[in-house]
Parts: sequence; C-alpha cells; structure tokens
Amino acid sequence: MKNPYVGILVNDTLFAGIPLGNTQYEAISFYGEAGKQYKITPCYFRIDDVKIDTLEVHAYVQFDQHFERMWIPLPKVIHNRAIYLDPACYEKLEEWTRHGVILFNRWNRYSKMRIHEILMKDERIRPHLPSSNPATLKNIRMMMMTYNTLIIKPTNSSIGRGIMKLEKKAGFWKLLYPANMKLKNRIWRSVIFRKQLPLVLRRRTRKSSYMIQECLPLATVDGRPFDLRISVQRGANGEWGVTGIVAKVASRKHFLTNVAQGGKVRTLPDILAANYAHLDAATVCRDFHDFALLVAKHLSTALPNLADLGLDIAMTTEGFPLFIECNGKDQRYSFLEAGLKEEWKATYYNPIAYAKFLLDGGIAPC
Repeated sequence: MKNPYVGILVNDTLFAGIPLGNTQYEAISFYGEAGKQYKITPCYFRIDDVKIDTLEVHAYVQFDQHFERMWIPLPKVIHNRAIYLDPACYEKLEEWTRHGVILFNRWNRYSKMRIHEILMKDERIRPHLPSSNPATLKNIRMMMMTYNTLIIKPTNSSIGRGIMKLEKKAGFWKLLYPANMKLKNRIWRSVIFRKQLPLVLRRRTRKSSYMIQECLPLATVDGRPFDLRISVQRGANGEWGVTGIVAKVASRKHFLTNVAQGGKVRTLPDILAANYAHLDAATVCRDFHDFALLVAKHLSTALPNLADLGLDIAMTTEGFPLFIECNGKDQRYSFLEAGLKEEWKATYYNPIAYAKFLLDGGIAPC
C-alpha cells in the first residue's frame, strides 16, 4: 500500500530552492527521514499550488536524491511552515479545512498583544508576564511614570525587527531605535529628550501597531542579557513536549538576543555552570521545561490547531522564568548553531510524527 502524503506548506523562497537543494536554514531532508520512519510521504507546496475544485496540489515529492513536481491529491494533513497574513489567504486555508483537511499551525503569526491577553487569563502564568499595553501615546507616557526602562515592539513582527528601547537616566530619557525595519539592520540611532516624545517614536507607533512593555530584569552573561528559545511541539502521541532549549546571548552592540540581530547561542547548562553556580541547574532546567509546557497548553485552549511553537523565555538571576513572546514559525537553526544536533533533528521529526498521529485518527488534547 502506498504511503499517504503529508503536506508541508512553505513560502516562495523555500519552494524555489527545493529542486536546487538550497533550502537555506530549513533542513527538509529530516522531513524525508522522518517520513520513512512513520511510513508517510512529505510533499512541499505553496498556497497557490492548490486546486480546491479538484482537491489536487502541484507539489514537490522526493524520489531518491531528487525532487519531482507533480499533481497529487491534496493531503489530509498539512503542516504550515509559511506565513500568510492577508485575509484572502486566510480564507483559502479555511476553505481547505471545510473540505476535511487538518492544517496544524494554520495561523502562525498572532499579535503579541493578543498572546499576552490570553496568557494573562491563567493565574499560574500571570506572575511571569511583563506589564504590557498597546503603545498609544497615552500608554507610553503612563508607563514612563512607572518604569525607568521600557521596550516598544511591533505586535506582528518577528526576529527582533523594529524593537525600540526607552531608558531613563539622570532625569532625561533616551530612545534607542533601529534605523530601518530590515532584517539585517546594523544601524542603531538614539535621541535624548525630557518630556516631548521623539518624532520618530510618534510616527512609528501611529503608522503600525506596537505594544509597550516593562523591560524585564534578564539574567546576563558577561554583562550581556540572554534569553531562551524553547521548542515545544506535539509528537507521536499528540501530547505537548519540550523538544529542546537553547540560550541566545545579546551582542555587545545592543540589547537584542535574536540570532538574526547578532545574538550568539549557548547551551543553558553551560551558562548556569559558568555564571550561576548558586542555582541548581537541574531544578532550573526542569522549571523552564514545565513553564514552557504550561504556556503551550494554555495557548492551545484559545488558539486552534497549535502544534509547533518556539517560546522566548527569559531568566532572572534567581532562575525565575519570564515570558517574552511566542513564535508560531520557530527558527530551528539555533539548535544546530549551539551544537544541539539531536534536538535540531527532532524539531523536524516531531511534526511528521504528529501528522501520522492525526492521519491515524488521533485527536489532539489541549
């Protein structure tokens, strides 16, 4: 009997690189290996490759060491690894589900403010959350009266793009902001002010949706703040599990820990051993493991079809977890850069295992 197909929904750039063997940071060969283990066949396509009237898709399928593009039946289970933000795309994905397709991580770019509001409803998670508000001019001024350091971030951006920092020193305020919204921005600018909010801040918060948060008291390594990327995924039994934890240390140039913004990766046990010997490493790791699962399970009660998340969680100097944000399209290569090859590989195997679980009629618990 022929193995059933499982779809991997990808963006244009990744799709174009598949026949050339150039998939950048995505190691799709692991999907193929996992498919052999679970007796299913991964196929790769974009949203416009689907003909919904015939329930077919023009997808890439691997044969030995090469890929062929062919028309195949639309898979019953699809893992979304692309980002589609416009309403027309959302409606197309909804139409697929109306035809019986199970699409997990269907909508993987949620507003940071919405995630915060959902998590605030759980009293166990609430103490781990920063004070947050929509970044209206009124809210910015209000929070400047309470906190000396604030972070202002786009609600729908990722990889650290567009984040600004407000800091009070000696009666004056300093705004640190990126010169542009480009991923590879390396130019940071600052403006000093006392009362009147800088024009660049007013313009950016009017033009796009931002949120403002208190700056969390992050633990540091050599004076540089760090946080943790924790991969939380559903697997072969449909349950949530922690696939891996990797630390991201900010560069010496600015406060962002994102690898795409110059942050460096380390393993958590190495950081704890070298810088936080007063903490019990096993207890800290377990606390972050349990907290990540708590967050994923709570989010899945409010957001449908979640199965693959990258959580950014900071640590205080006493080992207390502090939630930063949730990523619906996890950047998995951080595990490879930290030398965590088994965890990196597992981030690809788990979605295939979960797809097999769904194909076999499994129903995911919250």
